[in-house]
Amino acid sequence: MLRPLRDQILRLSGYDVDSVMDLAEGRVAFWQRHYDLVLIDVEGESGVHDAETLCSEIKTAQPEQMVAFVCNWRVALMTDCPDEILRTEFDPARFVEGVKEMVQPE
Repeated sequence: MLRPLRDQILRLSGYDVDSVMDLAEGRVAFWQRHYDLVLIDVEGESGVHDAETLCSEIKTAQPEQMVAFVCNWRVALMTDCPDEILRTEFDPARFVEGVKEMVQPE
């Protein structure tokens, strides 16, 4: 439910967004073009393993690729795989600010 909203918020904030629904689509999309940032939405505690697997595959193939997990605080404590973790109960302004800080560090 939040994915389309997040996508739209990022688009309205000036970002190009490719959005996929599952790991297989994510793998295909990753190899089709370059991304400044790969966001992996971790859906609850049960999604940590799949998110970490995808993160590991991406970082192995392209170590310089910036990867971030989008998840709530409890899930954020369960992993340390990505470069960044956007901890959110979904605050659109904080979400966009977190993305901006990752792709345009000061």
